[in-house]
Amino acid sequence: KTKNAAKMAGFGLRAFVAGLMIPPTRALMKKLVLPKPGEGPSAKDREEGFYHVLFAGRTKDGQKIITSVKGDRDPGYGSTSKMLGEAAVCLALDCDKDATAGGLWTPASAMGAKLIERLQQNAGLTFERREA
Repeated sequence: KTKNAAKMAGFGLRAFVAGLMIPPTRALMKKLVLPKPGEGPSAKDREEGFYHVLFAGRTKDGQKIITSVKGDRDPGYGSTSKMLGEAAVCLALDCDKDATAGGLWTPASAMGAKLIERLQQNAGLTFERREA
């Protein structure tokens, strides 16, 4: 059930992105679907918004892992800005420059547990591993 929902969500996202790449479809989406400048959520909605996401995966040896991530603000406006700010501070103050020298690093591989700790302490996020 969850697997099918995830597949459908992934399909929907890919269809949306594909639609944005085709000029006539993009023009239609701008008129009907996409918000215009200034049409984002109100300050009240940003403050009172929240999210709760479950991530499920498997390790190479087949162990199932489920992680719950909760945020205390609107995910698009309130929480993302706090995450970006904490990631910048983490990069500047907490990361070993020799351990992450050169190349392309994802936030998880460059900052890992240090970023999670900052996000929980300062950005209103909680991470919880659940039993599979």
